[in-house]
Amino acid sequence: MISAADLSAIRLTFALAGTTTVLLLLLATPLAWWLATTRARIRPAVEAITALPLVLPPTVLGFYLLVLMSPTSAFGGFWVEVTGETLTFSFTGLVIASMLYSLPFAVQPLQDAFEAMGPKPMEAAATCGASPLDAFLTVAAPLAGRGFLTAAVLSFAHTVGEFGVVLMVGGAIPGRTQVISIAIYEHVEALDYASAHALSAGMLVFSFLALAAVYMARGRRRAHV
Repeated sequence: MISAADLSAIRLTFALAGTTTVLLLLLATPLAWWLATTRARIRPAVEAITALPLVLPPTVLGFYLLVLMSPTSAFGGFWVEVTGETLTFSFTGLVIASMLYSLPFAVQPLQDAFEAMGPKPMEAAATCGASPLDAFLTVAAPLAGRGFLTAAVLSFAHTVGEFGVVLMVGGAIPGRTQVISIAIYEHVEALDYASAHALSAGMLVFSFLALAAVYMARGRRRAHV
């Protein structure tokens, strides 16, 4: 059944998903806006890089992130010098890995929402004297509200379901890096199917509700078009 260790994994998973989602929206919003409005030749390359986690095996991405965050690398070594802690096998490392792994799930819904909006609302705001930032905050962001909702729900749900990336970067340290998916795997390895069933059923229900929320938001958008 659900043990104290499982409850710790659940709390850690949702803390990771919440932190990742908030930071990811801050990162993905300007990137999605740029992709939706730019005519730069490098746009296809940036879109391809952004979408890589959709096709790249999680263990491959996790391996390269593990190498990047290692204390022996330039980036990982710099982090150790500044903070005194390693990025590998830490919550911070999991957040960074999760942000990269879930990046397309935040960027693509926002980019689609901004592209569907078209340039006319921003042009109208500009004729009224609004600065680009004011126009974005008061016009573009509200019009893309369902895109933000979809991006937030998909990013959160995708982070909750991570396995390969977080296992490579964080391992399975109880109370520190052991998330729900890893806890399920360890229960199965130990032939503790009752605990695996309990956690898996919770994940199944959560995933269904997350997708239902996304499709309901899309249905309401079509109804208003």
